[in-house]
Amino acid sequence: MTSSGQPTPPPGWYADPDGTPGMVRWWSGSAWSDVATPTGPGVAVQQSPVLAPQRPAAPERAPWTIEPDRDPVRPRRAAWIVAGVLGVVIAVVLALVVGTGGGDDDVAAREPSSAGQPPSGPAFPPGTVRIVDESAGIAYPYLGTGWSEFDALGMVETTTVAGQYFTTQELTPDGTRFIAQVTSGPVAESYGWAGPGSLPTTVSALADSVRLNYYPDPNERRIMRDEALTVDGSAAHLLEFQLSWDVEGYDASGERAALLLIDVGRPAPALLYISIPNTHAELYGVIDQLIQAVDVL
Repeated sequence: MTSSGQPTPPPGWYADPDGTPGMVRWWSGSAWSDVATPTGPGVAVQQSPVLAPQRPAAPERAPWTIEPDRDPVRPRRAAWIVAGVLGVVIAVVLALVVGTGGGDDDVAAREPSSAGQPPSGPAFPPGTVRIVDESAGIAYPYLGTGWSEFDALGMVETTTVAGQYFTTQELTPDGTRFIAQVTSGPVAESYGWAGPGSLPTTVSALADSVRLNYYPDPNERRIMRDEALTVDGSAAHLLEFQLSWDVEGYDASGERAALLLIDVGRPAPALLYISIPNTHAELYGVIDQLIQAVDVL
Protein backbone atom coordinates (compact mmCIF):
# COMPACT_ATOMS: atom_id res chain seq x y z
CA MET A 1 0.00 0.00 0.00
CA THR A 2 2.68 2.51 0.98
CA SER A 3 4.57 2.00 -2.28
CA SER A 4 1.72 3.42 -4.36
CA GLY A 5 2.69 7.03 -3.64
CA GLN A 6 -0.89 7.87 -2.60
CA PRO A 7 -2.05 8.89 0.90
CA THR A 8 -3.42 6.17 3.14
CA PRO A 9 -7.27 6.15 2.97
CA PRO A 10 -9.16 7.07 6.17
CA PRO A 11 -11.02 4.41 8.21
CA GLY A 12 -14.38 3.36 6.82
CA TRP A 13 -16.33 0.85 4.74
CA TYR A 14 -14.86 0.02 1.33
CA ALA A 15 -15.65 -2.52 -1.38
CA ASP A 16 -14.47 -5.98 -0.37
CA PRO A 17 -10.80 -6.21 -1.43
CA ASP A 18 -11.45 -9.82 -2.48
CA GLY A 19 -13.89 -8.48 -5.08
CA THR A 20 -17.01 -10.21 -3.73
CA PRO A 21 -20.02 -8.46 -5.34
CA GLY A 22 -22.33 -6.65 -2.91
CA MET A 23 -19.94 -7.02 0.04
CA VAL A 24 -17.87 -4.43 1.92
CA ARG A 25 -15.12 -4.66 4.50
CA TRP A 26 -13.99 -2.30 7.29
CA TRP A 27 -10.64 -0.53 6.79
CA SER A 28 -9.18 0.68 10.12
CA GLY A 29 -6.67 3.00 8.48
CA SER A 30 -3.95 0.38 8.52
CA ALA A 31 -5.58 -3.05 8.12
CA TRP A 32 -8.75 -4.83 6.94
CA SER A 33 -11.25 -6.39 9.35
CA ASP A 34 -11.57 -10.18 9.47
CA VAL A 35 -15.13 -10.28 8.17
CA ALA A 36 -17.09 -8.80 5.29
CA THR A 37 -20.69 -7.57 5.45
CA PRO A 38 -23.35 -6.85 2.81
CA THR A 39 -23.93 -3.31 1.62
CA GLY A 40 -27.20 -1.74 2.69
CA PRO A 41 -28.81 0.74 5.10
CA GLY A 42 -26.41 1.89 7.81
CA VAL A 43 -23.31 1.06 5.74
CA ALA A 44 -21.80 4.16 4.10
CA VAL A 45 -19.42 2.85 1.45
CA GLN A 46 -16.37 4.98 0.60
CA GLN A 47 -14.15 4.78 -2.47
CA SER A 48 -10.38 4.83 -2.82
CA PRO A 49 -8.14 3.89 -5.75
CA VAL A 50 -5.64 2.55 -3.21
CA LEU A 51 -8.16 0.13 -1.71
CA ALA A 52 -10.01 -0.81 -4.90
CA PRO A 53 -10.49 -4.58 -5.35
CA GLN A 54 -7.67 -6.06 -7.38
CA ARG A 55 -9.82 -8.53 -9.27
CA PRO A 56 -13.47 -9.58 -9.40
CA ALA A 57 -14.25 -12.76 -7.54
CA ALA A 58 -16.63 -15.49 -8.63
CA PRO A 59 -20.02 -15.37 -6.87
CA GLU A 60 -19.68 -16.79 -3.40
CA ARG A 61 -21.05 -20.27 -2.90
CA ALA A 62 -22.53 -21.54 0.30
CA PRO A 63 -19.80 -22.93 2.57
CA TRP A 64 -22.09 -25.73 3.69
CA THR A 65 -24.56 -28.12 2.11
CA ILE A 66 -27.51 -29.87 3.69
CA GLU A 67 -26.21 -32.82 5.63
CA PRO A 68 -27.47 -35.43 8.09
CA ASP A 69 -27.77 -34.51 11.74
CA ARG A 70 -24.44 -35.06 13.42
CA ASP A 71 -25.53 -33.99 16.88
CA PRO A 72 -28.20 -36.14 18.60
CA VAL A 73 -28.89 -33.34 21.08
CA ARG A 74 -30.29 -31.21 18.28
CA PRO A 75 -33.26 -33.02 16.72
CA ARG A 76 -33.29 -30.84 13.61
CA ARG A 77 -30.42 -29.07 11.91
CA ALA A 78 -30.77 -25.79 10.07
CA ALA A 79 -30.92 -26.13 6.30
CA TRP A 80 -28.64 -23.82 4.35
CA ILE A 81 -29.93 -22.91 0.90
CA VAL A 82 -28.80 -20.61 -1.89
CA ALA A 83 -31.15 -18.92 -4.31
CA GLY A 84 -29.97 -20.18 -7.71
CA VAL A 85 -29.34 -18.14 -10.82
CA LEU A 86 -32.61 -19.38 -12.33
CA GLY A 87 -34.50 -18.08 -9.31
CA VAL A 88 -32.94 -14.64 -9.70
CA VAL A 89 -33.84 -14.52 -13.42
CA ILE A 90 -37.44 -15.54 -12.72
CA ALA A 91 -37.71 -12.95 -9.94
CA VAL A 92 -36.46 -10.20 -12.25
CA VAL A 93 -38.91 -11.18 -15.01
CA LEU A 94 -41.82 -11.29 -12.58
CA ALA A 95 -40.84 -7.92 -11.13
CA LEU A 96 -40.84 -6.36 -14.59
CA VAL A 97 -44.23 -7.85 -15.49
CA VAL A 98 -45.88 -6.84 -12.23
CA GLY A 99 -44.18 -3.43 -12.27
CA THR A 100 -45.80 -2.54 -15.56
CA GLY A 101 -49.32 -3.40 -14.47
CA GLY A 102 -49.59 -3.45 -10.71
CA GLY A 103 -47.39 -0.70 -9.29
CA ASP A 104 -46.36 -1.57 -5.72
CA ASP A 105 -49.08 -4.17 -5.11
CA ASP A 106 -46.49 -6.97 -4.97
CA VAL A 107 -44.63 -5.17 -2.19
CA ALA A 108 -47.81 -4.45 -0.28
CA ALA A 109 -48.80 -8.10 -0.48
CA ARG A 110 -45.41 -9.21 0.81
CA GLU A 111 -44.92 -6.78 3.67
CA PRO A 112 -47.18 -5.69 6.55
CA SER A 113 -48.29 -2.09 6.86
CA SER A 114 -45.43 0.14 7.96
CA ALA A 115 -47.24 3.41 8.63
CA GLY A 116 -45.06 5.72 10.71
CA GLN A 117 -41.92 3.69 9.96
CA PRO A 118 -39.10 4.97 7.73
CA PRO A 119 -38.81 3.19 4.36
CA SER A 120 -35.83 0.93 3.88
CA GLY A 121 -34.20 -0.63 0.84
CA PRO A 122 -32.90 -4.17 0.49
CA ALA A 123 -29.85 -4.76 2.68
CA PHE A 124 -28.73 -8.00 1.02
CA PRO A 125 -28.14 -8.62 -2.69
CA PRO A 126 -30.11 -11.22 -4.66
CA GLY A 127 -28.72 -14.72 -4.24
CA THR A 128 -27.59 -14.17 -0.64
CA VAL A 129 -27.32 -17.46 1.25
CA ARG A 130 -30.06 -17.78 3.86
CA ILE A 131 -30.07 -19.78 7.06
CA VAL A 132 -33.37 -21.65 7.26
CA ASP A 133 -34.11 -22.67 10.82
CA GLU A 134 -36.93 -25.18 10.42
CA SER A 135 -37.15 -25.83 14.15
CA ALA A 136 -37.70 -22.16 15.01
CA GLY A 137 -39.75 -21.35 11.91
CA ILE A 138 -37.67 -18.44 10.60
CA ALA A 139 -35.01 -17.71 7.98
CA TYR A 140 -32.42 -14.94 7.77
CA PRO A 141 -29.26 -14.08 5.76
CA TYR A 142 -25.83 -15.64 6.09
CA LEU A 143 -23.41 -12.76 6.58
CA GLY A 144 -20.66 -14.01 4.31
CA THR A 145 -16.91 -14.45 4.49
CA GLY A 146 -15.55 -15.01 8.00
CA TRP A 147 -18.79 -16.33 9.52
CA SER A 148 -19.06 -20.08 10.24
CA GLU A 149 -21.94 -22.42 10.98
CA PHE A 150 -22.68 -22.35 14.71
CA ASP A 151 -21.10 -25.44 16.24
CA ALA A 152 -20.75 -24.45 19.89
CA LEU A 153 -22.70 -25.97 22.75
CA GLY A 154 -26.43 -25.32 22.89
CA MET A 155 -28.04 -22.37 24.62
CA VAL A 156 -30.32 -22.82 27.61
CA GLU A 157 -32.77 -20.25 26.22
CA THR A 158 -33.72 -22.34 23.16
CA THR A 159 -34.37 -26.03 22.64
CA THR A 160 -32.21 -26.12 19.46
CA VAL A 161 -29.65 -23.71 18.02
CA ALA A 162 -28.91 -22.77 14.40
CA GLY A 163 -26.95 -19.86 13.02
CA GLN A 164 -23.51 -18.39 12.47
CA TYR A 165 -20.57 -17.02 14.43
CA PHE A 166 -16.92 -16.01 14.36
CA THR A 167 -14.38 -16.08 17.17
CA THR A 168 -13.20 -12.74 18.57
CA GLN A 169 -11.02 -14.14 21.40
CA GLU A 170 -9.72 -17.70 21.45
CA LEU A 171 -9.33 -17.99 25.22
CA THR A 172 -11.02 -15.94 27.94
CA PRO A 173 -10.27 -15.98 31.68
CA ASP A 174 -13.04 -18.55 32.22
CA GLY A 175 -11.46 -20.90 29.66
CA THR A 176 -13.97 -20.39 26.84
CA ARG A 177 -14.02 -18.64 23.48
CA PHE A 178 -15.56 -15.20 23.03
CA ILE A 179 -17.63 -14.93 19.87
CA ALA A 180 -19.86 -12.74 17.77
CA GLN A 181 -22.99 -14.66 16.88
CA VAL A 182 -26.32 -14.64 15.08
CA THR A 183 -28.33 -17.64 16.24
CA SER A 184 -31.93 -18.77 16.48
CA GLY A 185 -34.14 -21.43 17.94
CA PRO A 186 -37.53 -22.15 19.53
CA VAL A 187 -37.74 -20.70 23.02
CA ALA A 188 -37.47 -23.19 25.87
CA GLU A 189 -40.09 -23.42 28.58
CA SER A 190 -39.89 -21.41 31.81
CA TYR A 191 -39.51 -17.97 30.20
CA GLY A 192 -43.15 -17.04 30.61
CA TRP A 193 -44.49 -17.56 27.10
CA ALA A 194 -48.30 -17.43 27.10
CA GLY A 195 -49.10 -16.23 23.59
CA PRO A 196 -48.56 -12.96 21.70
CA GLY A 197 -49.56 -10.84 24.68
CA SER A 198 -46.51 -12.10 26.57
CA LEU A 199 -43.93 -11.13 23.93
CA PRO A 200 -42.52 -8.17 25.96
CA THR A 201 -42.20 -10.08 29.24
CA THR A 202 -40.79 -13.20 27.61
CA VAL A 203 -38.10 -11.37 25.65
CA SER A 204 -37.19 -9.45 28.83
CA ALA A 205 -36.74 -12.73 30.72
CA LEU A 206 -34.61 -14.09 27.86
CA ALA A 207 -32.43 -10.97 27.89
CA ASP A 208 -31.84 -11.37 31.62
CA SER A 209 -30.87 -14.99 31.02
CA VAL A 210 -28.29 -14.33 28.27
CA ARG A 211 -26.80 -11.50 30.31
CA LEU A 212 -26.31 -13.88 33.22
CA ASN A 213 -25.04 -16.84 31.20
CA TYR A 214 -22.75 -15.46 28.50
CA TYR A 215 -21.09 -12.23 29.64
CA PRO A 216 -18.39 -11.21 32.14
CA ASP A 217 -19.64 -10.20 35.55
CA PRO A 218 -20.12 -7.57 36.85
CA ASN A 219 -21.52 -5.68 33.88
CA GLU A 220 -23.81 -2.75 33.23
CA ARG A 221 -26.69 -2.70 30.77
CA ARG A 222 -28.13 0.21 28.81
CA ILE A 223 -31.40 -0.46 26.98
CA MET A 224 -31.35 0.98 23.47
CA ARG A 225 -34.63 -0.33 22.01
CA ASP A 226 -37.58 -2.07 23.62
CA GLU A 227 -40.38 -2.08 21.09
CA ALA A 228 -43.11 -4.09 19.39
CA LEU A 229 -42.51 -4.94 15.73
CA THR A 230 -44.18 -6.79 12.89
CA VAL A 231 -41.87 -9.30 11.21
CA ASP A 232 -43.05 -10.74 7.90
CA GLY A 233 -46.66 -10.28 9.05
CA SER A 234 -46.11 -11.81 12.51
CA ALA A 235 -46.16 -10.08 15.90
CA ALA A 236 -42.71 -9.64 17.40
CA HIS A 237 -40.83 -7.74 20.08
CA LEU A 238 -37.26 -6.40 19.94
CA LEU A 239 -35.03 -5.77 22.95
CA GLU A 240 -31.64 -4.30 22.09
CA PHE A 241 -29.06 -3.28 24.68
CA GLN A 242 -25.43 -2.32 25.20
CA LEU A 243 -23.43 -4.14 27.87
CA SER A 244 -20.20 -2.81 29.36
CA TRP A 245 -17.71 -4.31 31.79
CA ASP A 246 -14.20 -3.82 33.12
CA VAL A 247 -12.93 -7.34 33.66
CA GLU A 248 -9.24 -8.18 33.24
CA GLY A 249 -8.35 -10.71 30.56
CA TYR A 250 -11.12 -9.90 28.07
CA ASP A 251 -10.28 -8.25 24.77
CA ALA A 252 -13.78 -6.71 24.64
CA SER A 253 -15.05 -4.26 27.23
CA GLY A 254 -18.64 -4.38 26.01
CA GLU A 255 -21.10 -5.85 23.55
CA ARG A 256 -24.17 -4.87 21.55
CA ALA A 257 -26.91 -7.49 21.81
CA ALA A 258 -30.37 -7.74 20.27
CA LEU A 259 -33.07 -10.30 20.98
CA LEU A 260 -35.94 -10.50 18.49
CA LEU A 261 -38.82 -12.68 19.68
CA ILE A 262 -41.37 -13.65 17.03
CA ASP A 263 -44.76 -15.34 17.36
CA VAL A 264 -44.50 -17.85 14.50
CA GLY A 265 -47.84 -19.53 15.21
CA ARG A 266 -46.26 -22.52 16.94
CA PRO A 267 -46.31 -23.64 20.57
CA ALA A 268 -42.96 -21.90 21.13
CA PRO A 269 -41.97 -18.49 19.70
CA ALA A 270 -38.78 -18.07 17.68
CA LEU A 271 -35.80 -16.22 19.15
CA LEU A 272 -33.20 -14.49 16.96
CA TYR A 273 -30.20 -13.59 19.12
CA ILE A 274 -27.54 -11.21 17.77
CA SER A 275 -24.41 -10.31 19.73
CA ILE A 276 -21.44 -8.24 18.52
CA PRO A 277 -18.48 -7.48 20.87
CA ASN A 278 -17.20 -3.90 20.78
CA THR A 279 -13.90 -5.15 19.37
CA HIS A 280 -15.92 -5.36 16.12
CA ALA A 281 -18.20 -2.35 16.62
CA GLU A 282 -18.04 -1.63 12.89
CA LEU A 283 -20.53 -4.51 12.50
CA TYR A 284 -23.25 -2.98 14.69
CA GLY A 285 -25.11 -1.88 11.55
CA VAL A 286 -25.66 -5.54 10.66
CA ILE A 287 -28.22 -5.81 13.47
CA ASP A 288 -30.82 -3.65 11.71
CA GLN A 289 -30.10 -5.31 8.37
CA LEU A 290 -30.78 -8.75 9.80
CA ILE A 291 -33.95 -7.75 11.62
CA GLN A 292 -35.37 -6.27 8.40
CA ALA A 293 -34.50 -9.43 6.45
CA VAL A 294 -36.12 -12.09 8.68
CA ASP A 295 -38.75 -14.31 7.04
CA VAL A 296 -41.31 -16.41 8.89
CA LEU A 297 -41.65 -19.89 7.41
